[in-house]
Amino acid sequence: MFNKIIILGPQGSGKGTQAEFLAAKLNLPNISTGSIFRSEVDAKTPLGLAIAERMKNGILVDDEVINKLMAERLARPDCAHGFVLDGYPRTLLQAEFLETVAAPDCVLEINISDETAKKRLGGRLTCPQCGKIYHPEYKPARVAGQCDVCAVALITRADDEPEAIQRRLKRYHEEVAALLKYYEAKGILIKIDGTPAIPVVKEEIFNKLGL
Repeated sequence: MFNKIIILGPQGSGKGTQAEFLAAKLNLPNISTGSIFRSEVDAKTPLGLAIAERMKNGILVDDEVINKLMAERLARPDCAHGFVLDGYPRTLLQAEFLETVAAPDCVLEINISDETAKKRLGGRLTCPQCGKIYHPEYKPARVAGQCDVCAVALITRADDEPEAIQRRLKRYHEEVAALLKYYEAKGILIKIDGTPAIPVVKEEIFNKLGL
């Protein structure tokens, strides 16, 4: 049974949704860098303020900071039996660091074309409070324009605008190439077709993991 799982995929691949399904099925914590960053920012810690400033200016948070935050998160008791990681690692340096903290036993790569990613991201809406993501066609909210969890109005993030989407996809492909080689060499990379509907992708993942 796999219990230390990484999910990779471009923006719009549905990896966050699939991470939720997988974590619930395996009763493991679903950990994303986005949620960790939001916790720090909301708490207004010195690190959170620095992260907020970098994100506002479109600057990536550096490896050292991300690694420190992830090491602290993975050391918590709820990760004793494993975890599902969404959005980490993003670079080869982060992957090498993770090996020293909690080496993964499975890496899922959810593949979609850039055209599909652009179509999905173009209509995406986000809760400004909890960060949950919706889409009118692929993942609608129960009440249109309102978060199911927080009941606040959904927004279109600046990085879901067309030019920003193109930049994000380019950056993702540049970053992930080395990661895929790294994990393929370890024999733990599993490729998933992310093009079909969410339930179909979920079924493929569960089947390939023997769940």
